[in-house]
Formats: sequence, structure tokens, C-alpha cells
Amino acid sequence: MPTLEWIGKDKVINHHQEVPYRVLERQYSFDADGQHDIDNGSENMIIRGDNLEALKALLPRYEGRVKCVYIDPPYNTGNEGWVYNDNVNDPKIKKWLGEVVGKEGEDLTRHDKWLCMMYPRLKLLQKLLADDGVIFISIGEDEYATLKLICDEIFGRSNYITGFGRQMKSGGAKGKFYTPNLDYVLTYAKNVNGIPNFRAVMTQDQIDTFYKFTESSGPRKGEIYGEERLFKASLEARANQRYYIQCPDGSFVIPPGETFPEVLSEGVTVLPQKTDKVWKWIYPRYQQELAAGNIVFKQTNTSGLWDEHGNKAKWNIYNKLWLSEQQEKGVVPSNLIVGYENRQSAAEMKAFDLEFNYAKPIRLINYLFTITNQDKDAIILDSFAGSGTTAHAVLNMNKADGGNRRFILVEMMDYADSITAERVKRVIRGYGEGKNAVEGTGGDFSFYDLGEPLLIGENLNEAVGTEKIREYVWFMETKSPYAPTEGNNPYFLGCHNDTSYYFYYEPKQITVLDYAFLSGVTEKSGGIVIYADRCALGEDKLAQMGIVFKKIPRDISRL
Repeated sequence: MPTLEWIGKDKVINHHQEVPYRVLERQYSFDADGQHDIDNGSENMIIRGDNLEALKALLPRYEGRVKCVYIDPPYNTGNEGWVYNDNVNDPKIKKWLGEVVGKEGEDLTRHDKWLCMMYPRLKLLQKLLADDGVIFISIGEDEYATLKLICDEIFGRSNYITGFGRQMKSGGAKGKFYTPNLDYVLTYAKNVNGIPNFRAVMTQDQIDTFYKFTESSGPRKGEIYGEERLFKASLEARANQRYYIQCPDGSFVIPPGETFPEVLSEGVTVLPQKTDKVWKWIYPRYQQELAAGNIVFKQTNTSGLWDEHGNKAKWNIYNKLWLSEQQEKGVVPSNLIVGYENRQSAAEMKAFDLEFNYAKPIRLINYLFTITNQDKDAIILDSFAGSGTTAHAVLNMNKADGGNRRFILVEMMDYADSITAERVKRVIRGYGEGKNAVEGTGGDFSFYDLGEPLLIGENLNEAVGTEKIREYVWFMETKSPYAPTEGNNPYFLGCHNDTSYYFYYEPKQITVLDYAFLSGVTEKSGGIVIYADRCALGEDKLAQMGIVFKKIPRDISRL
């Protein structure tokens, strides 16, 4: 498989292993009661700090658990000013540290710097992804080719799903030869054979384009059909009272066309047209659903569709029936994304009254999350969080279907709080005024800073605190969440897979595994692992008693 070489690659290819593990320090929580110091136990996280160190800090708890990653890294066009500041201790790339990467800092290594920044972060994201997880990466044309090559290397070319092309703008005339109207969303699976829930989904504009037809002879500009849209032009051209079909899943069908009557209960007449282009495939399915009793009929009028509660109706049966039948034939939607342009994100940020450039539209993020079709309790991660669009999308989805999806956002500097977290607060409690007011989604989160490193050189950092160290050791041993235990032995961590774990540690004191300590080991299990500074028992005795001794800090696993 072809691989990409660049200046500094040999120094960063394993750099993620050298990054210090830092603990996460909660600063405040936010929920229906507003912002407060009390820990609300929220599993939604906003982390302020360098995203490489933040990803490393997440590994013990979240390795292999994240179902979906979306990131929007710098496009490296030469117009933005982003700083590459990873502490890679090598003379060849030390000169890059702290330099602005952009036109004013152009030194013919701009792409090398960008790749050195991205590679270790992608390595950690790959570790965090679940076996059935998917990653989406927004990128422009400047780094698309290089990003594709390093993603092939990190995720495996066989796990490549597609490179979506997104129409990011429809106007403008900026560019040397052509106006760049597209950016891209590179999409990879952790294991392409392990994503049974992944599905091909049409965008709203694709649905609208496909279903712009009339009851006569094909497409006509101005017709509006599709999911979450209303029939307008076609209905208004018809008689004052027509009928539509409502299926049990809440979808609706307006039968187009000439007379082909079927009289149903209560004298309701439906007029589907067998010869219409669309009904050549929809009519047999319609007949099946009708015969199975899965279709009911309600009345409508010229102003739109209305359900029994007086609400405007949604329509999506054409999408569902067409797509399911086409997929059976091996036909899937296009990977060109239209209808989710940047002008939408500009309007969204204006509604929030927040200053942030290049935010992605929430409809785009919602669309990508829909593709993954993950469980309603999935963990979704964005380590280039920007304005917090990912959290906005997650909260919207939870409100719509009652899900419990959790988000983890990482962003740097002050705007992690003043922009990212502030937007999420407004989404939770509601924003806007008057007719532009948007109801809050509800929800909560906690805000974290990166704290002290766990290790300083080869020694434990006592400033971290004993409980944080215990939590880390437990994660590294069991790969499971840590819950403090209650019992007679304060050094007991817990029992996992019939093994008991003890962490015999005291700051500024040497601990010794001896018979006196063993007298307090009362938990019954098949095996025992004990951490201590020293051991006074011989290997034969330890083996006889089923004890594994691990020396602090030498035998504490490193990420």
C-alpha cells in the first residue's frame, strides 16, 4: 500500500505514546439549574486544552467505546493562523514549535507541519473508536489528498467508506482558476465489516430532486416533495378536497394522477395512477401495504397536509420505499452532499449572537450522525469542537427521539468556555427572541480543564491526588469504569473477572507488601494483584498464594 512521507514523520509516528497522561479536572457543571460547582454526574463533557493531551486523557475510560467521531480540523489553506505547538523534542522540528502556520509563516513546510499535527491525533482517535465506530473528517482540497493517505495508513484502506463531496457555497468567484465550492468529508470505519447499523441515507435535497414530479409528464421546477417538506404546488392545482395515505410509521403518501379509483371504508376514494413514472414502482408496493392493512386514509385540503391533531404532516414514504427497493438492487445514494451550505451555519451563529468563523451547519452534522444509525446511548466525540455544533446536533437528536447520546467536545484556549460551552448552554436552555425564539433541548454537561500529568519522569506525581491515580490504575488493569469501593481495606480497588486488585500507595511513604498487609486481604477471588513500592515475600510464596506483585511506579501501564 502506498504511504506518505514528509519531514518529521519519523518523529511523530509514535508521538502519541510520548504525550503525558494528564488527569481531567472538572471546573463546573451546567444543567436546568444553571452553572454551579456541584458535580451533576453528567457524562457530557467539554474539555479545555490541547486536543492531543485531551485525547490521551480520555483513553483509560473511553478506549474502544466511542461510536462516532466528527472532526473539523484546520483546512490549512494558508489563510488561517493555527499554531503547531506539540512538544516533539527533536532538533529537526523544534524550529516549528510555536510558529504560526499560514502565509505569514510560509516556509515551504506548511503541509509537513499540518501532517505532524494531525497524525498523532488520528492515532488516538482510532484507539478511541469502538469496533463498530465511524469517523467523519471535514477537510478542504488543500489537504484532502494527504489526509486520505495517512487515514489509509492509520485506519486501513479496507476501512475506507467514502469521501463525501459537500457543496459548501453556491456563489462567489474567488480562486486562481476555479471557485472552490466543495469541501469533503472523509469517512472511515474502525472495522468496515463490523458496522451493521451503517446505512446509506439520501440528503433532503437529494430527496427533493428525485421527487420533483407532477401528475402529468415528469419534473417541473417549483414542486416540493420530500421528507419534512409539504406538498404545495401540486395540491393547490387540484380539487379542493383530496385524500392522502398515512402509514403506521407516520409517513404520508399523496396519490398523484388520473382516475384509478379504489373505494375504501367510509366512502373514501383514492386515485393512484398506474402509468405515472414513479408509480410504476410505487404502485405494487402500495397495493401490498394496502392489502396488509398497513395504510389508513385521512382528508387534506389545498393549504397542505394535516394530521389528526391539526399539525402539519411530514411525508417520507417515497424515500423509504424507493431506497429500500433500490438497495436490494445494489443501488445507493450519491456521495455528493447538497443543501447543507455554510450560509446555514452563518445564520445559526447569528441567532446565537456569537462570533465564530467557519462553523459547520447543524443539518450537515445531523445528516452524518443519521448515517451511522447508532444506538440512542452512543458516545459521540469531537476533538476540534469549535463552536460546539456537534453537541448541538446531539442535543437536538436526544430531544427528538428521547435518546441518551453523550457528547465529548475538546477545544483550546478561552473560547472553549466563551464560545463552545456558551453555545451549548444556550441550546440547553433556549435562545433567540420573539418569532425567532428556539425552545431549549434540555440536557447537561460538565466543563473540564487538563490537570497535572500523572507521571513526572518515572515517578508518580503526588500533586495529582491518590484517587485519580487509583482510577487510572484500575482502568489500565480492567478497561472498565472505576467506582470507589467501601470496605475494611482502604487499598482495595475492586474485583474484576474473578481477580481482586489492591493499590497499596501512600504519598511520601514507602509501602511494603508483607504478611502484615496480607492479613487485611479478605476478598475472595481466583487471583490477586497487589501494587506496592516493595515486596518482602519471595516469588515462590507469591505464586503459592496466587498473588501477582506489581511495583509502583515501574509496573503501572503506560498509555
